[in-house]
Amino acid sequence: MKSFRNRRRVPFSADDMFALVKDVEAYPKFVPLCEGLRVRRRTRAGEGVEVIVAEMQVGFKAICERFASRVTCDAEKREILVEYIDGPFKKLENRWSFHDEPAGPNGEPRSVVDFYINYEFKSRALGLVMGAMFDSAFHKYADAFVKRAGEVYGRR
Repeated sequence: MKSFRNRRRVPFSADDMFALVKDVEAYPKFVPLCEGLRVRRRTRAGEGVEVIVAEMQVGFKAICERFASRVTCDAEKREILVEYIDGPFKKLENRWSFHDEPAGPNGEPRSVVDFYINYEFKSRALGLVMGAMFDSAFHKYADAFVKRAGEVYGRR
């Protein structure tokens, strides 16, 4: 099973970064390999907790796959848990957490974003073909979200 972890300090508040990651409909605009995303349903699961069931289409050149995930967004804890439902994976889980840090010298917000993912393809052949591409994409995820934050909230 493959896994990847990234911890990144960013010049945006934890709430801003949480909102950016929660906005799954925008992913096709900036997330590596994401060619499309459809929200199947949204439900409230308690105070500040929203559950989104979404289907993402990922692809590279001639390869295109769809998979569905349950995305649990807990605003109070500033955590997002993504659990695999169906598609080409045997297992897929990722977690995000967002923590504010003391403001910068000019009062600008700062936070730490933690991203963790582990996954395994059902098919060994698909894993061989897509594995290196997924590894490369996950290494670019942090940069993609920070760049998007700059576009949405302004450069800092």
